[in-house]
Amino acid sequence: MKDTHDISPAAQAELWRDRYSKVALIGGRLVPSANAIEVIEPAHMTVLGEVAANDAADVNAAVAAAKAAAHDWAETPARERGRLVAEAGRIMLAQLEPLAHLLARETGKAIRTECRGEIRVAADLLEMFGGLGSEIKGETLPFAPDVFAATTREPVGVVGAILPWNVPLVLMMLKIAPALVAGNPVVIKASEVAPFATYACAEMLAALLPEGVINVVCGSGAECGQALVDHRDVAKITFTGSEAVGEKIYISAAKRLIPVSLELGGKSPMIVCADVDLERAVEGAVTGMRFTRQGQSCTAASRIYVHADIHDAFVAALKARLDTLVIGDPLDEATDIGTISSPQQVAKVKGYVALADAAPEAEVIRCAKLPEADTLAPDLFLQPTLVLGIDPQSPVVQEEIFGPVTVIRKWTSYDEVMAQANDTDFGLAASIWTKDLATALTASKQLDAGFVQVNAGFTIQPNLSYGGFGRSGLGKEASLESMLEHFTRKKTVVLSMS
Repeated sequence: MKDTHDISPAAQAELWRDRYSKVALIGGRLVPSANAIEVIEPAHMTVLGEVAANDAADVNAAVAAAKAAAHDWAETPARERGRLVAEAGRIMLAQLEPLAHLLARETGKAIRTECRGEIRVAADLLEMFGGLGSEIKGETLPFAPDVFAATTREPVGVVGAILPWNVPLVLMMLKIAPALVAGNPVVIKASEVAPFATYACAEMLAALLPEGVINVVCGSGAECGQALVDHRDVAKITFTGSEAVGEKIYISAAKRLIPVSLELGGKSPMIVCADVDLERAVEGAVTGMRFTRQGQSCTAASRIYVHADIHDAFVAALKARLDTLVIGDPLDEATDIGTISSPQQVAKVKGYVALADAAPEAEVIRCAKLPEADTLAPDLFLQPTLVLGIDPQSPVVQEEIFGPVTVIRKWTSYDEVMAQANDTDFGLAASIWTKDLATALTASKQLDAGFVQVNAGFTIQPNLSYGGFGRSGLGKEASLESMLEHFTRKKTVVLSMS
């Protein structure tokens, strides 16, 4: 990929889109595909470009390239592997603006509030894991006086990484950065909804790494994704996406007895106590619910429990704050909220809102104004929506919506609200908002979630172990733990000295 700093970000984004049209990245080369899938630019509902619709034969070629590179990459010193991965992070940052432009066009996310930040975090993940090469080490075991026993850590082999469309670059780096530093070649299955920025970042890595260490295919989950999961030479699958697809991947992987990492859905509770700083809690709800991402996040605070003493004030303040947000063109610097990713996702979200509208006990509050610009297609823009008073067993409360819809319920009893917060099959994230230290510590222990925050609503951050309980998935990401436990295998070596 040649240096293109002398052209505008928009022009560079166009070049990348054209470069990655109907190709796979296999063995360091862009390989044309016979079949293609249209990629829609959601803000305008126009065709942004075409991406490869790869099949099992293409997946086989990508896995073969990765397998051929596996031995030499595993033998490369870990610190050198880390140095190369970290360097790719710095290259990404140098291309931040064109990458953000391309990401905004294909995902519909606002460039100012979402896309630039995503690229910074993705680059940070590459640099963080790049610095952890020295931590791939074993232990000595005090077994017996005349026996030297130790463990070593080795790469697992070819890793298949299947990406979603909502935060493709961050979730890509959560998977491939630790895999690469640990000595594994990777085959990425890019999202056919938002593929182009993924290809661009992958080729930045490919330019630094040996041929075949990083490969990218794209296509439907049923054909391309399943072929990757089922391939006999893939030793590990790491996936972020829906609960239903994760379950299918788990079953398929179990048939071959290979390990999987799954980051699936969530229905994350946010508990607001009466003693809280109201302004801070409201801002936490805006951030925690990922409203600027149209709620398209597994960790979104989609169930908010507010103490009865401040419930009405909280709702009024939250609506007022959301009304200040600008919904509009993702590339406009004034825009806070862009679009939903696809017509299919809009239909799903609207279905849940319709259920709330039809519930006699519920009140539905729509916030902010939809854009009026003639240049934008109205189909994929949705308003932040608050649902009050709905029955706790409603699908709106129990199921993941993955859109800008959050349920707000009153509470008075701490024990009851904790039971409601934990009344879910998911267990990804949760937060408690209070000034009382004892309440914060007690809630942190009682909340049945893998990522619990007090007076904060952070999204995924490098070096914060991230992953859920229950049907939210298996394994952790974003930490040294994730690299060692998911992308290496431990070997015990025993040497008798007698």
